[in-house]
Amino acid sequence: MTIDLQSVQATMLIPLWGRATASEKNPEILYDQEAIEIISGCDFDFTEIAKTFGEYGGISYIVRARKIDDRIRSFLNKHPRATIVNIGAGLDTTFSRVDNGTIHWYNLDLPDAIAFRQTLIADSSRNVSIAKSFFDMSWFEDVIFNKEDGILFISAGVFYYFKESELREMFGNMAARFPGGELFFDAESKFAVKISNKTVEKTGNKGARMYFYVNNPKILEKWSPNIKVVSSEAYFKGIPVSKDWESGTRLMVRLVDLIKMLKFVHLRFLE
Repeated sequence: MTIDLQSVQATMLIPLWGRATASEKNPEILYDQEAIEIISGCDFDFTEIAKTFGEYGGISYIVRARKIDDRIRSFLNKHPRATIVNIGAGLDTTFSRVDNGTIHWYNLDLPDAIAFRQTLIADSSRNVSIAKSFFDMSWFEDVIFNKEDGILFISAGVFYYFKESELREMFGNMAARFPGGELFFDAESKFAVKISNKTVEKTGNKGARMYFYVNNPKILEKWSPNIKVVSSEAYFKGIPVSKDWESGTRLMVRLVDLIKMLKFVHLRFLE
C-alpha cells in the first residue's frame, strides 16, 4: 500500500517512522520500542517517506523525542505524580518511554487524528486522548490535575503551523488557567521557516504552510505578564555527532546549531 504524503495519516506516520528507523540505528540517543513495533506491523510502503526525509530527518526526530523525554524526566524528578499534556500528539509514543507508574497523561489532537491514533495506540487509565482542537479551550476542563502535583505541557513539531496571534492568545489563556504549569516545545528561526516552506512547496503540498518562528524567546514574555522563559537551547546541543552518519547529515547537525535554525523553548506560567 502506498501512502499519500499529504494525508493526515501520513503527517502522523512520518515522525513515527523517523523515530522507529533512526532509533534502531542510534539507540544511544533514543530507543523507541513502541514506534518500532507499530511500524513493523504497518502495511504501508515507507519508501517514499525514506527518500524524502532521509537519514537527517530520522535523526532530527529522535533528537526531538530525546530532548522532550529528558525534560519530562527532569520534571518528574520534582513532580512524580505530574500531569503531562501532549499538544498535537499524533502518533507520539513518549508515554511508553517515560511512564513512572504514577503520571497522568493526555494526548490532545483533532478528532480525525485521535481516531487514527486509536487504531494503533490504545488509551489506558493514565494515558487518555482528547479529540479537540488546541484552540478549543473546552479541553482545559478535560484535563484533571492537582496543582500541587505539577502540570507540564509538551508539543513537538506543532506550533510552526499556527500564526503568532493565535499562539499569543492561547499561551496567555493557558498561563491564566494553569498557573505554575510549564510548557516545552521546539521552534524554528524565521530563516528556517522560510526554507521549510520552500521545501514543502516543492513537494506540491500547499496546505502545510509554516508561520510561527522564534528568534529571541524573550519576546514571548511580552505576550503575557504570566509567562516566564525558563530556558532556550540549541536543537542538537549535547547530542554526539556519529562518525557513521552520512557527511551531509553531520554537516546539517552542526549548521543547524551554528546559525540557530532550531531550538527548544521552556516556559513557566507564573502564579
